Amino acid sequence: MQNYRPFGVTIIAVLLAIGGVGSLLSGITVLALIPLLGILVAGVFFVIGLAYFAVAYGLWIGANWAWIITLVLCGIAILVGIGSIVIGHVGSLFLIVLNGIVIYYLYQPNVKEYFGR
Repeated sequence: MQNYRPFGVTIIAVLLAIGGVGSLLSGITVLALIPLLGILVAGVFFVIGLAYFAVAYGLWIGANWAWIITLVLCGIAILVGIGSIVIGHVGSLFLIVLNGIVIYYLYQPNVKEYFGR
């Protein structure tokens, strides 16, 4: 395992952490707008936000499980994006390309080495 974190992994981890903050803020917003029903929905947003933070931390430290989870989530995002395009949301093409780039990057030899693969 290499000692330094590849710059792209740092970027992905930071973006995931920002996504976690966004999810937590979404949960707070839902809770403020719909107090009773919002508890359930806000709870889902909070759990997703915490999951984002966990995966971001795993990428930051080079955990093998974070590499795997990121690949799985990017693959799911690509499938969802393809489904969105089929029903007419062409903007999903950006997400498909972005997730494809992340998958490609995570398979680079120096990145795989960082994750002990």
